[in-house]
Amino acid sequence: MTVVCLESLTFGLGHLVRAADRLGERLLLLTRDPAYYAHELDRLPSGALDVVVTDTFDVERVTGLLRHTQGLRGLISSTDTWTPAGADLTDHLGLPGLDPAVLRLTRDKAAVRNRLHDAGLTRARAVESAALDREARGLLLKEAGLPLVLKDTAGTGSQNVWLVRDEGELDAALAEASAQDLKGRLFAEPYFSGPLYSAETLTWDGRTRLLGVSSRLMSPEPHFREEITAFPVAFPAPRRTSLERRLDRVLAAIDYTDRFAHVEFVLTADGPEVVEINPRIGGALVGEGMCRALGVNVYEAMIEAALGRRPRLMDADLPGGPAVAFVLGYPASPGVFTGVAGLDRLSVMPGAPAWYPTKQPGDLIEHLSDSRGYAGIVYAEAETAELATHRAVAAANALRVLTEPVGQEAPGG
Repeated sequence: MTVVCLESLTFGLGHLVRAADRLGERLLLLTRDPAYYAHELDRLPSGALDVVVTDTFDVERVTGLLRHTQGLRGLISSTDTWTPAGADLTDHLGLPGLDPAVLRLTRDKAAVRNRLHDAGLTRARAVESAALDREARGLLLKEAGLPLVLKDTAGTGSQNVWLVRDEGELDAALAEASAQDLKGRLFAEPYFSGPLYSAETLTWDGRTRLLGVSSRLMSPEPHFREEITAFPVAFPAPRRTSLERRLDRVLAAIDYTDRFAHVEFVLTADGPEVVEINPRIGGALVGEGMCRALGVNVYEAMIEAALGRRPRLMDADLPGGPAVAFVLGYPASPGVFTGVAGLDRLSVMPGAPAWYPTKQPGDLIEHLSDSRGYAGIVYAEAETAELATHRAVAAANALRVLTEPVGQEAPGG
């Protein structure tokens, strides 16, 4: 019996393979580039899964390939980029899954915001305009107010997001946005001030379980670069219960009935404000951290949902484990990535810190203002998320991500 994985997040493939094995399924990874998963694949036994290289954006071609896949029972699409393709494939092949229209809705941040506003779950609507002229500028200021955020309706990784605190910044942001290749449309919303978190949830048959909350420490304004995450944040029991009930209503408002979700929200002075809803498990090392901190392989729930079965994680008592934290490792300047200095120091530091690479020497790092710029992740653990954060930051401070200017010849060359 086969479960297909249409691409994957950078980390978590090993947990997914082990989950499939335990459930008696065989995992098939469809990918454009297996090198993207080198860190995970190199650590798995030979033959642990099947890997097929194909154009995963070509839905018609992949549909034909999967029609000839023996024992196909389910499909997993756990990335923002391939969510629309995954929705089309489950629809074409009649596989279990969330309504494709709901998945497409989650990839439209403006439409989600308006749906939540209609349900009384946010104080602001999205503001869109087909033109970027003087009239459109006035509409953005009137409807969204200042400060506001301009962003791509289908953006990922904090790309194409602009903080606007005054009219001068609005003009600059509009000019810059007009030169970008957006994946969706440009829209504006108020800038919600306060700490950013992400709720890691699992929903089945329209009911949502809050598995925990991740902290999301960001770079200083005006950028939205993700830097540090810890899990689970120790919310007081009444606040956690209230948050879980609200998340149940939030996901119900967009007809989100089944699967993991990664819901980003700001805890403002007036309560939580949803920033976006991602129809997947959290990226970077969030999934890894959930497995360790909850004491279970949460990826079994991903396989079970793909098979159309109620995930046991919805009802399970969680044994728990260490709290976790990780720091994204960015270089000081753009250029060609050459390596990481200081990795030998991690072995003597507390929290079992480890380096998880996302780039290989020779890769070009051009963008340092969003998540395209990090070369790897420093992970650590402790008894609480707060202590794990301290350990992860201490470990990250011992490292230096190295780059060379483009075109600079290596020593001895």
